[in-house]
Amino acid sequence: MTRLEYRLMHVANLLVGGTGLVYGVLKLFFGRDGEYGMEMHPAQPDWQHAHVLAAPLLVICIGLFWKNHIQLHWQQGLKEGRRSGLGLLGLAVPMIASGYLLQVAESPAWRSTWMWLHLGVSLLWIMFYAGHWLMHFQARRGR
Repeated sequence: MTRLEYRLMHVANLLVGGTGLVYGVLKLFFGRDGEYGMEMHPAQPDWQHAHVLAAPLLVICIGLFWKNHIQLHWQQGLKEGRRSGLGLLGLAVPMIASGYLLQVAESPAWRSTWMWLHLGVSLLWIMFYAGHWLMHFQARRGR
């Protein structure tokens, strides 16, 4: 893989993860009491839109990594980072699917289900991605 592809993956994760975290915090913790009940924070829609618009970049990067990183390392029999990499791969499908289903769900029960699944899997993704990157970074520094 090229340095540009690695950097693009890092940027995509920062954009999607950062906008998602800010949006989630605003949605879950910064609602306000309004005249007719709870109201959302005024910045919440902007962060949601930024998150939804950045997410396809991450999906494209995951596809690039499948082709140019995962398959290559699998074929070479590389063991370093395999567990965290497979963990990321296992989290990618439910993260992407729940994000999509959250956008199209009509019933409040399903929206809530997809929201909590997306939140949980996405937080795990962020932790696994950071761990996988740190493992790779430390291995490169040791060489």
